[in-house]
Amino acid sequence: MKGDFVVRTLTEGRPLKLILWFTLPLLIGNFFQQFYNIADTLIVGQTLGVKALAAVGATGGISFLIIGFAQGMTTGLSLLTARRFGAHDFLGVRRSFGVSIVISLVVAILLTIVSLLFTRQFLVMMATPTAILAQAVTFIRIIFAGIIASMAFNLLSNMLRALGDSRTPLIFLVIASVVNIVLDFVLIMGFHLGVAGAGYATVTAQVVASVLCLAYIWRHIPYLQVTWRDLKWDKSLYWEHLRMGLPLGFQSSVIAIGAIILQVALNDLGTNAVAASTAASKIDQIATLPMMSLGITLGTYAAQNYGAQAYGRIIKGVRQSLMLSVGFSVILSGVIIFSGRALVTLFIGNDTAVLDLAQSYFLVVASGYVFLDILFVMRYTLQGLGYSMISIVAGIAELAMRALAVFVLVKPFGYAGAAAAEPLAWIGSCIVLVITYVRAIRHLRKAEQLQLKVKGEPAQLSATPKLELAEE
Repeated sequence: MKGDFVVRTLTEGRPLKLILWFTLPLLIGNFFQQFYNIADTLIVGQTLGVKALAAVGATGGISFLIIGFAQGMTTGLSLLTARRFGAHDFLGVRRSFGVSIVISLVVAILLTIVSLLFTRQFLVMMATPTAILAQAVTFIRIIFAGIIASMAFNLLSNMLRALGDSRTPLIFLVIASVVNIVLDFVLIMGFHLGVAGAGYATVTAQVVASVLCLAYIWRHIPYLQVTWRDLKWDKSLYWEHLRMGLPLGFQSSVIAIGAIILQVALNDLGTNAVAASTAASKIDQIATLPMMSLGITLGTYAAQNYGAQAYGRIIKGVRQSLMLSVGFSVILSGVIIFSGRALVTLFIGNDTAVLDLAQSYFLVVASGYVFLDILFVMRYTLQGLGYSMISIVAGIAELAMRALAVFVLVKPFGYAGAAAAEPLAWIGSCIVLVITYVRAIRHLRKAEQLQLKVKGEPAQLSATPKLELAEE
């Protein structure tokens, strides 16, 4: 087979050191991935004005609903691949990848058809202001037309990470980000395509990243070089992957429904509120990338070590990571509260009314970062252990809390009430995740103790963990 691929396992060595080294490229990669949207927002806001910025921002909820499903589903599929990799079942790794390709392709086609048919209806239902509706429809339709590219890149990059390689996806993200930014300037400022130019730039960058991933896998990673045999129908295998992937996809969509409800409330508050949330949320997304990146790492870490039946390593690594990240989140809260307003000026200039609203956003949202940190650590760890259904339950809890904020707090408190939807959603999800996490740790400890009693005969747990809350 072509190329040399060095196996990178998270099942041996000092847990925290491995986790941090794996997280670093992932963090940088996520940062550049945010550049897709940030470059669009920054250039649109500075060159096309507040209305165009609000038009792009108004599509955030519906974009999360569709694209977020694709991202969540591919994450779930890759965790099963990581588990097989941790168990050194390399034939199973290739078969898992083949099944994931078929599932992803079918889902991508369905999502593309549905989203393109109902784009305008979705935005109208969200009470998108008439002044920005046409531009919003133009932008998001282009993004939806590129769903297959988005799905492909997410699947391929997640599969690379499942095998312990977080560096290669970073390189391709950097290249794609440069392509995105250059095309933003060329298409918006050079060809005067408006918000459509931002959409074309984003989709083109995703295509570039997908092609680079595919070429790298074909040349260098024998574990992922599938044949037609790896794509064939196997009911139990396809069901296993659907059972893991679909709940994680639906989790993202359920959370997105909460975001759409919130977007409706923001639309009712006016264009300034939409623009403030669009700009402030970009700063917020960048600030929370370290927490999210660590969480994603722990998903792979838990999956690989679960496959290797290294239960004690899972407990130790997650505990150390949680302690470190909670301290970081507290410091981060203070930094964002005191510097967020200045950063927002990069997107909207010195529009005082919008800046005041953005500062209110930071005061409310950044104060809850510690809950978001706990959410990321526990959600991804539980996903790595096979707790697929709990993701939907936690997502429903987030949806309920966001809806509570919209229907109860927005009227008396205005924009601040809408901003409170975020930390309240995190708290709701944490309640579900913490309860489940405590039970999972208890099961892992029992499995570890059984290993010590049965010398040389590791405790066997089923491929789909019996420790799932939904199955107890």
